[in-house]
Amino acid sequence: MDISYLLFILMLSVFLGFELINKVPATLHTPLMSGANAISGITVVGAIALAGNGNQDLAQWLGAGAVALASVNVVGGYMVTDRMLGFFKKKEG
Repeated sequence: MDISYLLFILMLSVFLGFELINKVPATLHTPLMSGANAISGITVVGAIALAGNGNQDLAQWLGAGAVALASVNVVGGYMVTDRMLGFFKKKEG
C-alpha cells in the first residue's frame, strides 16, 4: 500500500475519533470507552494474524507489540466496566 494512502487513513481516523468523542455527553464517556476498549479484541486477533504470517522479523515484532498493547487495552476496558458496574450495586449496611 502507498504510504500517502495509509497516512490519509490515519489522519481521517484521528479526525473522526476526535469529533466523535467531542459529541458524546460526559455521562456516556465511561460506557463508550469501556466498550471501545473491549472492541480492542479485534486488534488482538489482527495482531496475532500479523505475527503469525510470514517469516519477516519486523512483522513478528510489530505483531507481538500490538498483541501486548491491545491486551492491556482489553483488560483495562474490562476493569473500567467492572468498576462502573460496581457503582450501581446496593451498599450493605
